[in-house]
Amino acid sequence: MHGAEGFPIRPARPILPKNPKQDVEKAFFMTDQTPYEPPKVWTWDKENGGAFASTNRPIAGPTHDQDLPVGRHPFQLYSLATPNGVKVTVLLEELLAAGHAAEYDAWLIRIGDGDQFGSGFVEVNPNSKIPALVDRSGPEPVHVFESGSILMHLAEKFGAFLPVSGPARTEVLNWLFWQMGSAPYLGGGFGHFYAYAPEKWEYPIDRFAMEVKRQLDVLDRHLADNEWMAGGEYSIADMAIWPWYGNLALGRQYNAGEFLAVHEYENLVAWAKRIEARPAVQRGRMVNRTFGDPSEQLHERHDASDFETRTQDKIAAE
Repeated sequence: MHGAEGFPIRPARPILPKNPKQDVEKAFFMTDQTPYEPPKVWTWDKENGGAFASTNRPIAGPTHDQDLPVGRHPFQLYSLATPNGVKVTVLLEELLAAGHAAEYDAWLIRIGDGDQFGSGFVEVNPNSKIPALVDRSGPEPVHVFESGSILMHLAEKFGAFLPVSGPARTEVLNWLFWQMGSAPYLGGGFGHFYAYAPEKWEYPIDRFAMEVKRQLDVLDRHLADNEWMAGGEYSIADMAIWPWYGNLALGRQYNAGEFLAVHEYENLVAWAKRIEARPAVQRGRMVNRTFGDPSEQLHERHDASDFETRTQDKIAAE
């Protein structure tokens, strides 16, 4: 994600109690006045509804046999240009721009088609979520999953975008793990109920909008005194946060810019624009992208020249 995950709840709206001492739980009523009574044992007897419902299930493991392709480069990335996927392609492009030997093949995983449940993908990532990386630069392939883990693996391997020790390293990791812990509220929480749920329900939208705006305020206050998330140096913390909160601040995420009044977070918007202007970020954002403007899509990336040789006819043919 990433992605919009969650189980359906009955529509709810807040009703302020007439008596301030009234039990808080009684301040909320379902629109049909029928509260949801959870069963003693939950069972999976229907899809959870909304966009991406087919990607959610309460069991792990593969659903079919499907080998992963392998290209000629040291790093094999299996991904999609969701915010979590963009983190990794941005870092890889930044490493290449800085002169590191980080050539990679980026293979498209179509999560709507269930590619993440193929046996080859599950072998690399038992959690069946993109992105997943196979590092073939050493004597034995190394499987790396979870976007934060991939960022750390690559940054440490090349000694770039992550200080090796001391307070500077700790500060980068503070913000990297802040993002990993916070983004589910943005994606699986706010994004799901605001953009993807089968119906719009006031209670969950308000609940998660409140938390997302708090997170935006955290970032805006921090960036008032810092050029980059970890201070004076651009790092993997910036690359992790930008695809989620930078895109939100630029009005791209969930078409919710006006709803969340993102223009009010001026420091965050300025930071997001600084990162967006980086050529490596512009390239990384295109890789494994299958949606939006065709000029911003590069379904698979196997060589740096792919960005230059891509044509509208090729995109249409794909």
